[in-house]
Amino acid sequence: MEKVAVRELVKVYKHGFRRQRREVLALDRVTFTVKEGIFTLLGPTGCGKTTVLRCIAGLETPDAGEIIVDGKVVFGEGVNIHPEDRGVGMVFQSYAIWPHMTVFENVAFPLQARGYSKDEIARLVKNALELVDLRGFEERSSTTLSGGQQQRVALARALVHSPSVLLLDEPLSNLDAKLRYGMRMELKRLLKELKITTIFVTHDQVEALAISDCIAVMNAGKIVEVGSPYEIYTKPRKPFTAEFVGSVNVLRGKISAGTGVVETELGPIEYSIQEGFDDYGEVVVYIRPEDVELYGTIKGLSNEFQGVAETTAFMGHFTEVYVRVGNQRIRSWTMVSRNVRPGEKIYLRIDPEKVLVFPLKNDQTIKYSSVF
Repeated sequence: MEKVAVRELVKVYKHGFRRQRREVLALDRVTFTVKEGIFTLLGPTGCGKTTVLRCIAGLETPDAGEIIVDGKVVFGEGVNIHPEDRGVGMVFQSYAIWPHMTVFENVAFPLQARGYSKDEIARLVKNALELVDLRGFEERSSTTLSGGQQQRVALARALVHSPSVLLLDEPLSNLDAKLRYGMRMELKRLLKELKITTIFVTHDQVEALAISDCIAVMNAGKIVEVGSPYEIYTKPRKPFTAEFVGSVNVLRGKISAGTGVVETELGPIEYSIQEGFDDYGEVVVYIRPEDVELYGTIKGLSNEFQGVAETTAFMGHFTEVYVRVGNQRIRSWTMVSRNVRPGEKIYLRIDPEKVLVFPLKNDQTIKYSSVF
């Protein structure tokens, strides 16, 4: 059964007064379903993903559409269930930890609001704190906690009343990089262990790919496409997804129907013909840096080009190399053991199976170019 169903959701924000009043369409008929696991809304800032989460939680009132949680309509025609009665828990980006309360009081608050007895509150708070490894922190003041500990308190508070669905609004964004990585994996482990359906909001592509079972890419108030992390990264169906998720080299090109070759500024590039994308002229080509292989001597393979290494940057687990081929600059992520020096003549090769080709529409502008 679907744990969450969002159908044709519309939200309009109104700004200003009288003649200066204007409307902003925040959600444009957003539709998706969540059955289980970790479902992530991924998109740039301002795309509407947090608004979706707040509508599901009952903190925002949509202008149209329907929201179903655990088979129960919580918003729809003539229906708008109170947030406390929707069966969801939410962790905010800011954590929303009350500084005047202890850890115990923060976690107990949702239970007190629902009228639980003192004994029930003590038992459930203890269990929730053990889940997030904060046993013994009950009497600690919230102001003395680290960022990671505050995030755990917020998570315990969201889980303490055993919600049917957990909503997470960029809960790791305030942590430093190392702590964020550790908490990301710990959060994923915990959610899998609890088997709780989760809707996770983030603009961080790496975070979305690492933690999700399913990703819905959003832009300008709409769902662009939905798929597994592997599908979203390796086989995107929309140009926006290819550009937004991960890094890409971008080329303009032109092809003839069924040839499997696209003529680009770099030269002719063979590609694996994608279903539905083999019969058009002007196209845009996306090539990920990790799919650009570098070597020192010619091998006579398809999609092989000679160029000159311009700049290199040691990135730890790989070396980033910019290669000049004619008037084009192509970025490659190559093994650390491959020692490339600026000014060195070099060959690059692009795997035809990894070349992404999309029709170039008249109104489409390429956001990213191959010159980074």
